[in-house]
Amino acid sequence: MSLVEGQQVELVIEKAASGGRMIARHHGQVVLVRGAVPGERVLAWIERAEKRLAYAVTRDVLDASADRRTGADDPLCGGALYTHIHYPRQLAIKSEVIRDAFARLGRYPLEDPVEVAASPEEAYRMRARFHVHGGRAGFYREGTHQLCDATATRQLRPDTASAVAAVAAALHQAAPGAAASIAVAENLPGNERAAHVETAPDARLTLAMLERAAADANLRGLSARDLRTGQPLVAGLPIVSDTLQDVTAGRVPAGTLQRHAESFFQANRYLLPGLVTAVLDAVPGDGEVVDLYAGVGLFSVALAAAGRLRVTAVEGDRASGADLRENARPHAPRLDARVARVEDYLASCAASPATLIVDPPRTGVSKDAGAMIVRMAPARIVYVSCDPPTLARDARRFIDAGYRLESLRAFDLFPNTPHVEALAVFTRAAAARPRPPRTP
Repeated sequence: MSLVEGQQVELVIEKAASGGRMIARHHGQVVLVRGAVPGERVLAWIERAEKRLAYAVTRDVLDASADRRTGADDPLCGGALYTHIHYPRQLAIKSEVIRDAFARLGRYPLEDPVEVAASPEEAYRMRARFHVHGGRAGFYREGTHQLCDATATRQLRPDTASAVAAVAAALHQAAPGAAASIAVAENLPGNERAAHVETAPDARLTLAMLERAAADANLRGLSARDLRTGQPLVAGLPIVSDTLQDVTAGRVPAGTLQRHAESFFQANRYLLPGLVTAVLDAVPGDGEVVDLYAGVGLFSVALAAAGRLRVTAVEGDRASGADLRENARPHAPRLDARVARVEDYLASCAASPATLIVDPPRTGVSKDAGAMIVRMAPARIVYVSCDPPTLARDARRFIDAGYRLESLRAFDLFPNTPHVEALAVFTRAAAARPRPPRTP
């Protein structure tokens, strides 16, 4: 008999699912349970039920896992879904989620566990978007538009959250309802901070309002865009920068990497250098490198500054692309920055690089881009992924085209969440049949 909404049922948790819930079964029906740990027996309340799938929340833990700990007061506040799980078990769960995605979606079972680099659990985040309701700024609770206290999740430094709160309060006092969200960015040391305001459609912000809010929050700069005219409003210098020495863990002794608050950048201050150096190590010392979805140039600038002679970086986002061009300027002509859609660049590209770096959004490489990459046939693909299912899907595409999965490792850029970053390296296989990968 199928489960129905509102029913309470006893379940044994089997394993984690991608996205944060845990898998259980009730008379063959799959149940995705929030707030549990694999191996536990729980009493769960059914939130939503479909014919073959149901969603539930843990109401009582009947047999607790040794890996259970006291979680966040509000586990649904963004970035807290795994706070009830001891951190070493979180890493093991994320490793298992990657392996499961490769087995089910990639049809490529991995023989060994995937190594997941650990992160400190607090103050790791140096980039975040806060939603604004009235004069308050915070995260949304999972699946809702209900504001929750981002400070309580401890992802950000307390002074970062305070700065965002000061901006929200100052703008609300000057122009109630004008701010819809605030993106904040800071550098690795945390001694530079800037923000960008996404405005409501009928907002009436002025430069004086932004200057006052930036001063109240002690920001380097604060930016916004007038949605009526498209014109930017800029108070101070809404840019933060890091030395390439910090970004590359000392590999590159000179140079800087800057970004505006609205540009994309990897968020974990503790693991970012390790991720960058892992990508550097995955790129051979010779041959052309093309970096797709390059952002502000995290990998491409580091490669060019490290001495690579031919690097092309491609980014489609306007804000990140502007930062990419500025960051690439000191490294010309070794580094060529292109602000264009990845698909448009690939369609116009005649030559095949020795190494192709891809760092796509959560949706992975698009179908068109994937087909063009396969036709381009680079000798090596270095794939940075923020979503195991789409990585596994794209891995299957590359393997079918004659690539071998050479190595796979992961980085826990968002502890206490189900998110995990993976780094996969593919090389063109000499044999028709791919071999199981090694894990470092």
